[in-house]
Amino acid sequence: MTSKNLLKEKVRALPQKPGVYFMKDRLGTIIYVGKAKNLKTRVSSYFQASRKSQVSQPKIAALIDSIYDFSFIEVLSEPEALLLESKAIKENKPKYNTEFVDDKRFLMVQVNMAQELPRFTLTRHRKDRRSQYFGPFPFSGPLKKTLAEIRRKFGVLLNDGNPKKINDNQYVLYTDARNEIYGHPNEVTVEEYRERVIKACEFLDGKSREWLKDLEVEMEKASENLRFEKAAELRDIINALRKTILKTRKFERSIKPQDDPKELLLTLKNILKLPVLPKHIECFDISHISGTFVVASMVQFRNGKPDKNQYRRFKIKHTAGNDDYLSMEEVVGRRYRRLFREKKTLPDLIVIDGGQGQLSSALNAFENIPTEIPMIIGLAKREETIVFADNKMDLNLSIRNPALQCLQQIRDEAHRFANSFNADLRSKRIKESILDDFSGLGDKKKKVLLSHFGSLAKLKKANASDIMKIDGFGDKTATALYNFLH
Repeated sequence: MTSKNLLKEKVRALPQKPGVYFMKDRLGTIIYVGKAKNLKTRVSSYFQASRKSQVSQPKIAALIDSIYDFSFIEVLSEPEALLLESKAIKENKPKYNTEFVDDKRFLMVQVNMAQELPRFTLTRHRKDRRSQYFGPFPFSGPLKKTLAEIRRKFGVLLNDGNPKKINDNQYVLYTDARNEIYGHPNEVTVEEYRERVIKACEFLDGKSREWLKDLEVEMEKASENLRFEKAAELRDIINALRKTILKTRKFERSIKPQDDPKELLLTLKNILKLPVLPKHIECFDISHISGTFVVASMVQFRNGKPDKNQYRRFKIKHTAGNDDYLSMEEVVGRRYRRLFREKKTLPDLIVIDGGQGQLSSALNAFENIPTEIPMIIGLAKREETIVFADNKMDLNLSIRNPALQCLQQIRDEAHRFANSFNADLRSKRIKESILDDFSGLGDKKKKVLLSHFGSLAKLKKANASDIMKIDGFGDKTATALYNFLH
């Protein structure tokens, strides 16, 4: 039987259930991961004779040409398919998933810092490694308005103007009426203009984070309304935008391995007006997916460097649903009540991922801990604002400020650690969901099974006689479950 006929047989045997599919090339390499409400309908569409002729995007046509085989994982629901698809893309980094993120539909802002007078231009592709990119952005209208605002606000060049050099280090930006319209000095030195560019980049970075927050809200709404295709599309844009913001921060930051950690901590001490050098810093972050799989992380930095042996993960025990404030109060209380009981030293500085609400919740956690409260600050993501616990004014530092960069590094590490724990729990839940398909196994018996064996993987290694040792599992049920799992 030819490979083409084999594929047709595999497609005909597909279940009409939700799941995730993996397209492979001739070498067996996964080149695309997708999710489906109905696996049979979705996967079969790739092998319809008319499909390729109807495709207008060359990359999709190239994907279809490259498919030699496929595999799939069946799940119970579309939300589970969405979670599993995200994890599979992250683990396998398929070629076509990566390329589709930078699809020609989405615009980016390019700033070529190698130019003497860098311009802010729109592009759909990352071609120049010397350039800084912002995006991709799904909505071109707001982006173009923002660029117009940047030109007025900071006096930078877009894809316009014809600068004229008047001496070795000085330019006239516009030689027509625009030099009056835009309201900035038209004659500038190279250094003066680059300062404008840096400020404009900071502004655009802030806008990117603002749009990121809006997209996250839109994605959650789409998921809640069961519009999973839309949620998945927004998730891909969000992931791409997060990577861009991370690259922008790395581009702007001046922290380098050779920097003196003591000098960095001294800068942080002076700016935050701390009573001591913050040699011991702890940071907390909450992670969840629309109120499910709610977890928290605590990371510890000693002398300016991460001490991974002291990292801690928390499952939220007493807070139901999506309540970041109560979750923060719970984990901060659990952490420092324990340190107080064990008579261990509290940190010199506590950093909370969030604004005034999360910060107040962290303070509430100390109400029943008879100890002096350490210095606690919040770092609000949207504007990277430093929030204080007393009546002191909020603090906004330049993104090039070493103190802010230090706090961002700590906060980002807490965020990464929390997200990894969240992903682990989701993965475990997806794997365990196979037990839901075994007839007659309710939630109570399922919990007893997993509690006894510790994990689904260990349960699969057990034989029927091992399962029979558990109360409520007779010979017939134990044998049926063993056969089901194998």
